[in-house]
Amino acid sequence: MMPPHDTDPDTPAAAAPETGTDGPAPLPVVRLKPKANARAVRRGFPWIFADELVTDRRTRALAPGTIAWLEDAERKPLARVAVNPNSKIIARVIDREGRGIPDHDWFVARLRRALALREALYDRPFYRLVHAEADGLPGVIIDRFGDIAVIQPNAAWAELLLDPLAEALAEVTGVTTILKNAGGRGRTLEGLDDADAVMAGAAPDAPVPVEMNGATYMADLTGGQKTGLFYDQRENQAFAARFARGQDVLDVFSHVGGFALAALAHGAQSALSVDGSAPALELAEAGARASGTADRFETRQGDAFDVLAALGGEGRRFGLVICDPPAFAPAKPALEAGLRAYERVARLAAPLVAPGGTLVLCSCSRRRLGCVPGREPARHRPGRAPRAQLLYTGQAGPDHPLLPQLAETGYLKALVFRL
Repeated sequence: MMPPHDTDPDTPAAAAPETGTDGPAPLPVVRLKPKANARAVRRGFPWIFADELVTDRRTRALAPGTIAWLEDAERKPLARVAVNPNSKIIARVIDREGRGIPDHDWFVARLRRALALREALYDRPFYRLVHAEADGLPGVIIDRFGDIAVIQPNAAWAELLLDPLAEALAEVTGVTTILKNAGGRGRTLEGLDDADAVMAGAAPDAPVPVEMNGATYMADLTGGQKTGLFYDQRENQAFAARFARGQDVLDVFSHVGGFALAALAHGAQSALSVDGSAPALELAEAGARASGTADRFETRQGDAFDVLAALGGEGRRFGLVICDPPAFAPAKPALEAGLRAYERVARLAAPLVAPGGTLVLCSCSRRRLGCVPGREPARHRPGRAPRAQLLYTGQAGPDHPLLPQLAETGYLKALVFRL
């Protein structure tokens, strides 16, 4: 449901939809139910759920991705929305002003604003360019890899308007290759297919090298996870790497070597990457070779819980241990099981940290799990260790901005403990 009512005055309502006969045909209109929180929409909440909208015959007949005007229960205009009658999120706010369907110029304006932020943050074109609702493009993810951009259109409206989006993207950024990645979980929830495509240029025939935090990562843009690389941990990896010099490092759920390669670049004595995916570990090894740190790097493929237990049985200890698991609680039904999984990770990992060493625990579940894996403050200590200092609380990097009205955009948590 939407956030509760507050006592602040409403922001100005959107302009009324066009009803004249000149110009483009008027947009269809959808309406909130009387008990829905219209004020939340006026104050920036971007989603309308199916039980908050009047779903009469005309609304149910709208094609997924249709742009419509949203009105409150008193028929006052609120915003322009993208409607998908097949989705639990039945409407996403696209614009609070303007007219008609998003066109080339509309996309150009949004992308230029997103690009300006990233160019202020980074001196090379490797970053998340568009982070969905927070960048004014609901459900749209765009990651940039130099002259290549990878789009995840995770909402029906973006799938419908993918061509003008891609054209505007090429104009604004100058990228020569644009790939569509259809592997996002959100596409399934929107009723969309899983067919990848090349929108412009030619797909790379080898992993793309990406330099971050002094290391080189190999991004598989056509066969890897998500868009090929996780940019969101960049700042957290840099902070954790401060504790790596002269240390043995363990990076669990390592993917392509995210924390391990950064640690090696900052002077780690050795690094062990653990992951269940052999292809991901092969990319990590290629990254270590490209970084010139292969002689200090090793991998171990296997179930992370089994490997953590095995390392404990071997008596191994590390000066820096990082656990960056996948989303154990991607949706509310998985919340309890997810909490237990995060707690188990902490319980297995803490004994592997050498005295005075550093433990990094991460969570990327969109459900609110609290600041660390666990449910009560007494259980927040890693592995229930008797003494721990919390040194740092991180989130996704600034190229993954948060929309304050939407808690789900703050999905990533990273905590650094000194034990």
